[in-house]
Amino acid sequence: MTQDPDALVPVAPVTPVAFHILLALATGERHGYAIMDATALSAGTVYRMIKHLVAAGLVTPATRPTSTNDDERRRYYRLTPLGRAMAQAETRRLTRLVGHARAVLLTGRDGAGARDDEHHALSSPLHRSVP
Repeated sequence: MTQDPDALVPVAPVTPVAFHILLALATGERHGYAIMDATALSAGTVYRMIKHLVAAGLVTPATRPTSTNDDERRRYYRLTPLGRAMAQAETRRLTRLVGHARAVLLTGRDGAGARDDEHHALSSPLHRSVP
């Protein structure tokens, strides 16, 4: 019996902003401006979210690389192992959700064979019909 990899990751919602920042850091350490550039998010949004991600243990400040071209004021960040696991779990969740959306919207299937966690993902307030 294989264990679900998502079972090892604490269940917590990952906002789109948090996910964008986790993805930006997935390829290596970056400073705040580089994160803003990679995500097209504003400075306030990036630094506010980084503060939350650091507090949650998903991101940690990194040692500034030694480079003659680098501004000493830049603060670098990197993913923690938990941050990488959360980004991977969110990627799998979104992949399942897109698969379900394709089945329902593009092929006309009702998704009757979808897994319980896919139905749970679709029961969020964002998926309720608007009056």
